[in-house]
Parts: sequence; structure tokens; C-alpha cells
Amino acid sequence: MKVPCYPDFVPLDVSLKEILHPRLSLTFDGVSEFTFSGLYLFRKKYNYQISREGENGGFIISGVQPDQDGEKTFFMTPCCAPDTGLIKELFKTHNYWKNISETILKECQEKNILEELKKDGVEVSEDRNNFDYLYNRRDLAELAGKKFHKKKNHVNNFLNTYPNHEQMVMTSNLIPDALKILEQWRIDSSARNGGDDGDYKAAKEALELFDTLTLRGSVFYIDGKPAAYCLGESLSRGKMFAVHFEKAIDEYRGIYQFVNKSFAASLPNFFSLINREQDLGNEGLRQAKMTYRPCDFVRKYTARYV
Repeated sequence: MKVPCYPDFVPLDVSLKEILHPRLSLTFDGVSEFTFSGLYLFRKKYNYQISREGENGGFIISGVQPDQDGEKTFFMTPCCAPDTGLIKELFKTHNYWKNISETILKECQEKNILEELKKDGVEVSEDRNNFDYLYNRRDLAELAGKKFHKKKNHVNNFLNTYPNHEQMVMTSNLIPDALKILEQWRIDSSARNGGDDGDYKAAKEALELFDTLTLRGSVFYIDGKPAAYCLGESLSRGKMFAVHFEKAIDEYRGIYQFVNKSFAASLPNFFSLINREQDLGNEGLRQAKMTYRPCDFVRKYTARYV
């Protein structure tokens, strides 16, 4: 399948990986959504369609966001900013421009695109709920110092309670064990959240397409039984690792703190940063992510008519 030129779009299909993955992997900012797997695994949720600006131009992703006032359409430009005329055309069929990275925002400023859009009533604002949290890999791997004292205690308690534990690099042979963990996580999560199983569908497909999507992860065992797994991929030209899925069985106290630390320690040193994605405005999740002391954020912006 080929990515058509605008105004034509096609549904996001796994056959497009060879076209999309190389270009997306070169994006500088590290927006967690802008990987092939990040888009593909949520293609049904957001009804992703793809086009491009000319034969060799940047990609344009069109999507639909459920909203309390009904569905809202949006477009994203992961690789570069389209010209002003095309952006105005896209606004005719979309409610807003989503996940504008700092690099693309700067490009728009340099080309006076924002100034032209502002004349038409388009304003750009920070989308704090979708900021990705960035952590120094070494901080998560070592949990050194007073600021991580509580986290380190959780890990030590886990190690004392479950001395017979093992971490294994995820391979195709371990996918059945990871799926067992995911199924139990789904039961635990649904019980906590009134039947909501969160990102279960995307997490399951990620495991099923582990090799196809070129993901990387670990499976953790306690007393020989599958207990947790972590799964993600490289982005931002290889300097950053994005953790897309981290699932564990609730009965093991302290397991999430242990997995977080152990997986960070297992990553190659060339990953200086770990991207643990956004909090989506969930206050509890925001507090939890802040306790790990992010060193920075991948800032994202939204443009819309006001």
C-alpha cells in the first residue's frame, strides 16, 4: 500500500510500516504518539487515516477524538509543518491540530505560519494533559539520593519479600507468558475501575505483533511464575526509550517500582532518557508520575479556532 497525497487518505495499515517507521524514527522531539506502533495500535480507537503533502512531503494523520459534546476531528503532522494553505484546508474538515511538537512550532514561527493563522482566528496553546514525562535513565535505574528514598524502600521490600525473581529479555517465545500477565492485569484493573480495562486491546495487539512492530521489552518472573512485563521502543533518533506498556499482577506488592527500576537498568546506556508518556489529565496518575521526579517534558501544543 502507498500513502496518497492530500486530499486523499487511506486507513493506517501494517503494510505501511516500511514507509512510516524510518521517517518517524528521525523526528527530534520524542512525541510518544509519533512512532509507527504508537499510531497503529490505536488506529481503531481514533480511526486514524493517513495522507502526505506531495510525493515526498511530510505525513498527515487524521483522527477522531470522542468528546462529551460528540466526536471531534483532528489532524497531526509528525514530521514537518505543512504550508499555510494546506493547514487552512485541513481546518475546513478538522476541529483542531493536535500534538504540535516544539520543533514544528518553531518551524511555523520561522515561516510566519502562526502569524497567518492567527489572522484567521486560530490560536495555539499548550496541551499540558498530553505532555510526555521524561526521566534520566540513570535516575530510574539507580534511585539514588533522598528524593528517591521511598521508591528505593518499595524496591527493597519487594526484593526481601520475593527473593526468587528473574528478568528475561522479551522474545517471541515469552509472549504467551506476557499474555497471561495481561489477562490477569485486565481482571485486576476492571475490578478497580468499574469494568474499564483501559488500554487492554492495544496492549494485547502489541504483544501479538511484537516482532512485526519491532518492540523491545522484558518479562519478570517470581518463583518461576510470570508476574510483570514492560514493553516499548526507541524514539527521538535513538536517544530516548518510550515505555508504552507496563503491566503487572497486583498481588505482588512493590512490583511496579521494581519493574520500573530493573527495566531502566537493563536498557543500553545510549538511551539517556526514558519517556513514560502522558497523564491525560488524570490527577492521580499525574501525582504518581511526578514522584519519579521528571527531568523534563516533551511539550505538545494544540491549534484551533477560537
